[in-house]
Amino acid sequence: MIETLVGSSLAAAAGLNAWIPLLVLGLLSRFTDLVPLPQTWQWLSSDVALWIIGVLLVVEVIADKIPALDTVNDIIHTAIRPAAGGIVFGAGASAEAVTLEDASSWSAIDWGPIITGVVIALVVHGIKATARPVANLATAGVAAPVLSTIEDGVSVLVSVLAILLPILAIVLVVALVIGGVMLIRRGRRRRREQRAAQAG
Repeated sequence: MIETLVGSSLAAAAGLNAWIPLLVLGLLSRFTDLVPLPQTWQWLSSDVALWIIGVLLVVEVIADKIPALDTVNDIIHTAIRPAAGGIVFGAGASAEAVTLEDASSWSAIDWGPIITGVVIALVVHGIKATARPVANLATAGVAAPVLSTIEDGVSVLVSVLAILLPILAIVLVVALVIGGVMLIRRGRRRRREQRAAQAG
């Protein structure tokens, strides 16, 4: 149960920003005892992986704050964020299983958690990628850097909470998904009202 909460929260964080949960997992594994990654996932805490993830994170953070470029960034990350979600679900759930269960049960990659992580990250990414253009259109692009900064902050918060307080992390994820869906519906309703007013 805890493994599922940890993995789900990390995958949802990857749906907002592909690189933050990967970096959080790698750093916590490298410098603390909070995330004892099994052998299969220890590459996440290697020097090469941490540097590459760090550079890609900087690129995404910058690109995601520029109107229009943020939409292109979301299109590119339609494949990357779900892949990251699969990795962090598999690695995060495995790490939690190591602390709670027999570590040998995670000696080989289990594809079930990875596929689950891909789906969760894809759903969150889809909501983000749909809501962002609506917000940009409504605010003439002013919302892009603000929303991006909030999304990055939430991704960091959910990633850390997934390891420390997984139940709180999943509650936050559910609240964010509901908020995103409500924002999309409100934007669509506003567009319909504008079209009706123009037609009238």
